[in-house]
Amino acid sequence: MRLLLLTGMSGAGKNSAFKILEDIGYDCVDNLPIPLLRSFVTLALEEYSDRNLVVGIDARAGKGISEVAQILDDYKKEIEILYLDADNATLMKRYKETRRTHPLTGPMNIQSGIYEEREATSFLLERADYIIDTTHLLVRDLKEELTKIFLDGGEYKNLFVTVMSFGFKYGIPADADLVFDVRFLPNPFYIPELQPLTGNDKPVRDYVMDSNEAKEFVDKLEDMVRFLIPNYIKEGKNQLVICIGCTGGKHRSVTLANELYKALLDCTDVGLRVEHRDIEKDRARGK
Repeated sequence: MRLLLLTGMSGAGKNSAFKILEDIGYDCVDNLPIPLLRSFVTLALEEYSDRNLVVGIDARAGKGISEVAQILDDYKKEIEILYLDADNATLMKRYKETRRTHPLTGPMNIQSGIYEEREATSFLLERADYIIDTTHLLVRDLKEELTKIFLDGGEYKNLFVTVMSFGFKYGIPADADLVFDVRFLPNPFYIPELQPLTGNDKPVRDYVMDSNEAKEFVDKLEDMVRFLIPNYIKEGKNQLVICIGCTGGKHRSVTLANELYKALLDCTDVGLRVEHRDIEKDRARGK
């Protein structure tokens, strides 16, 4: 039996996580009233030993959420905690897109609600066995992580690395941790047959990587990132965004982001994905 407490920030993907866990065989109970939690855990351990269970507790419990701490102390060997998080800007964006109200403050002041919720659930974050930052995760990425941890028995990777290409003319990504400028490399934009292609296309990749500077850049960047990863893990960081930029985010940055991603694929202690933020923007503008 596996008994999982699913919690975290509203808007970080708990509903999606419940659906994914249900699909892989977990019985799910969301927003259980806190006074019932102890009885639920006791009953589950006594009568439900042949099933995997997940129970959701979050800010909707109000002030009663603080009572969860004692229950977790009493059952710390039996209960695992999965905490879903995302940065504040992403949470705000998701609330605006879905027109949801925050469970603590309603529709009037979502930002204050996010801050209150962080404070209210901080003790759960500190106790969490698994912390997944969904800031840059699509639902399929979240499904892959949860399936790996809770179905396949894979090793949990607390640090998730996103390698992102972007165009400087569209602005540096606000959530970048590390930013690298590759505008010093030969630009395929000025080669007529390469201009309409992207760094995902082999002719552009070959053109960019034919430069000795490009090869050396990837080698040096890979070496630095491999040095940083264990130190970030030690510091408790769970999301690392490495941004590589060129002018338009279509050719050079895409190529170098792909190369770094491939170079890091054997890093077994992190989750890894590549994202090309601006790859289609010039194409949409007819350039």
